[in-house]
Parts: sequence; C-alpha cells; structure tokens
Amino acid sequence: MAETISPDYLVIGAGAMGMAFVDTLVSDTKATVALVDRYSRPGGHWTIAYPFVRLHQPSAFYGVNSRPLGDDKVDQIGLNKGMSELATGDEVCAYFSRVMHQTFLPSGRVAYYPMHEYVGKGEFRSITTGKITRVGKGTRLVDATYMKVKVPAMSPPSYEVLDGVDLITPSDLAKIHRPYGGYTVVGAGKTGVDACLWLLASATKDASSLDDLFLRLEACGRLLRIDKERWPTMFRCAILSIPELEQVKRVGRIIRHGRVMRISTSQVTLEKGSYRPVPDTLYIDCTADALARLKPVPVFGGNHITLQPVRLCQQVFSAAFIAHVDATYDDESVKNELCGVVPHPDETTDFLSVYLQTYRNRLKWFARPRTVAWLKQARLDVPPLRSPPEDPVEAASFDASQPAIIQAMCNKFELLQKVSEDVIRASV
Repeated sequence: MAETISPDYLVIGAGAMGMAFVDTLVSDTKATVALVDRYSRPGGHWTIAYPFVRLHQPSAFYGVNSRPLGDDKVDQIGLNKGMSELATGDEVCAYFSRVMHQTFLPSGRVAYYPMHEYVGKGEFRSITTGKITRVGKGTRLVDATYMKVKVPAMSPPSYEVLDGVDLITPSDLAKIHRPYGGYTVVGAGKTGVDACLWLLASATKDASSLDDLFLRLEACGRLLRIDKERWPTMFRCAILSIPELEQVKRVGRIIRHGRVMRISTSQVTLEKGSYRPVPDTLYIDCTADALARLKPVPVFGGNHITLQPVRLCQQVFSAAFIAHVDATYDDESVKNELCGVVPHPDETTDFLSVYLQTYRNRLKWFARPRTVAWLKQARLDVPPLRSPPEDPVEAASFDASQPAIIQAMCNKFELLQKVSEDVIRASV
C-alpha cells in the first residue's frame, strides 16, 4: 500500500541543480522537502562520471550557496596553473555528500530518498523494494532532471558499432591494461578534450579535439579555438586554460566528416565520409550530450517547477536563484519573467542569443531590490562584467552604473544578432 507524505516540495533529482535549489529553501525558508534520486548518493551525473573529470568552471562558483566548494585558491601546478582551482569529480561528490549529511538532513526539514525513481503523478518508487510513496495535493513538484545532463557512461553510443570494435567510455579509459595501435576520440566537446588531455598526459599518440569562436573574443583571450585555419561550428561553454589548449594542439589527426554512424575494425563511417582506422584502435566514446539543447518550458507552471538555466551555462546558480524567486514572490507571471530560460548553446550563432537572454534577465533582476540583496550574498553569483570595488563609496557608484552598462551590452548584442540573421538569410 502506498504511503502518503505532505512536504512543501518534492524535488526530483539530487544532482547539482536539485541540491542548489534545496539549499536555498533550507537557508531562506521554513519549507519541508522530499528529495528523490535514482542514485545511491547525491551528486547526479558526477557520481558516475569518468575518473579524471574536473569542473568546467572555478570551484568558487559551483555547488550550493551555503557551503564553499574547495579552498578558493589558485592552482600552483599542472595545466591549470595560475588559474582558480577546478574541483575533481571525487571532490564534487564528497562535497555534495557533506551538504546532504551536514546541512540538509540535520535541518530536520529534508527527507532524502536515494535509490528511488519518480514515476509520475506525485508518486515515486523504491528501486530496491518497489514500495510506492506519494505526495499530497499541496506539494509543489520540482523537476531537477529536465536538463538531462549525461556523461558517456549513462547511455549507449548513438552510432552503430560492429563486432570486433573496441569501444569504451572515458570512465574505462584509466582501466586499459595494454597499449593500442591507435586511439580515436569520438566527439569534440569538453569530454573529448578531457580524454585527449588524459591520453596526452599518459604519453599516448596524438588524437582528436575541437575548435572554437570569434576573432575579437579570441584576440582578447575570452574564447579559444585550436585550429586558426578553421571556423568552429559549435559553442558548448567548454573551459580550457592556455596550457591545456597548447596540449590539445598536439593532437595531430582530426577527422572532419560529421557525426560517426558506424565503427567496424576496418572502417569508420561518418555522415560525410569514411576512413580506415589504425589496426588495433581503442575508441573512447565521448559523444554523450551532457548539455542537451532542450526546448525551453516555463519554469513555473502551477504546482510544478522545472529547473532550467536562467544564466548562460550556470546550472547550479540558476537552481538556487529559482528557489529564491519561488520563496520571495507570489505572482507566477513575475516569477517566470524573472526566470527567463537561457537554453544551452549548441551552434556558434547561439553565442549571441544566450548572452543576450542572460543580460536581459540581469536587467530584470536589477529592478527587484529583494533579488539584488539576495544576489549580493549569493556565493554562486558570478558578476556579469567584473567584480565590484572593495571601497564602499566606489562600490555604490559601481552598482548604480551596472544597469546602463548591461543595457548597452544588450543593444550591441541585438544589433549583432540582426546582422547575423541578415547574413544567414542572404546566404539561403
């Protein structure tokens, strides 16, 4: 017989976004929460990611608002030397475990249901016993799984792999027990770059990688590309240090024939061609779409909350911000206006639209004093342009100037977007 519980919120998914959302509720409200997750420990995809994965952004701006991640230091060694520390996957998992067991559960307001799956209509089921639990009609449902973050270990490849082909995910790369005649990294996203860096650091032969974005941003070091003879076709928010970029440039052979369709021992077939692989090749599958471009839906819809980014490539901040909005404002139209969805970018032309929506959101936040106050104390908030000065008088002047500056940025992006659209129409 199903058990009925009546928390204020049922949060589906204990990954980064779900944890950031719940943390704000625990810190800023008296709400009770049931947190349901299919994995045995909090952290979502981090719990099954490849062993050499690191954060794609500084640790200082990741995690939950109430607890810093890392030591807020600058790395002294390695390819990230001189840059803000990037937590390892193990560090992220340990961090989320501490948040759960040292903050959420001791609050007495969070009930954690690991190894449970949400089955719909306010019900979730134990994976181990099959027991059904349902929530009452007054409980708000928060979908923290909508963005469907994936790593290669979570799904099979999307292309055909014939018998005799050695194909692994990055999770198994550190387990190989013999040298191979060649290594092919399938996929040119951040996971692919990580695999290349690991292979290069392990003194293997050069393999494949990616390219990146616009000349002016490239000139000032804001965006990077590996091959300056080619324009990139995708923009996915990957982060690299200059030393890492130089390492990836060592990759000699890049196959540019579209997506992989089939792999056999004698031939790799792609959308626009094929090639004969080196004998005894080990393939590392890095094609899982960790940040899929999904159709935006309203964040707030009656009794249902769908967590999505409201700032470019900042999922955990977005989840915390959405929780703040829900706890602060009553009007659903106001909530959705403040939480304009910023879809994950995919193509290079998406750069303009996602930055434009990010800045538009920020302008709306500036008009809400309670939100401005929340942003000032939010550890996860990355300043949109630069950090404010420490002097109180200068900081006040800086804060007052931000709306006009960001409005000017919006105007520039709108103009560039129109020019880009005109060019696309002219080329059709």
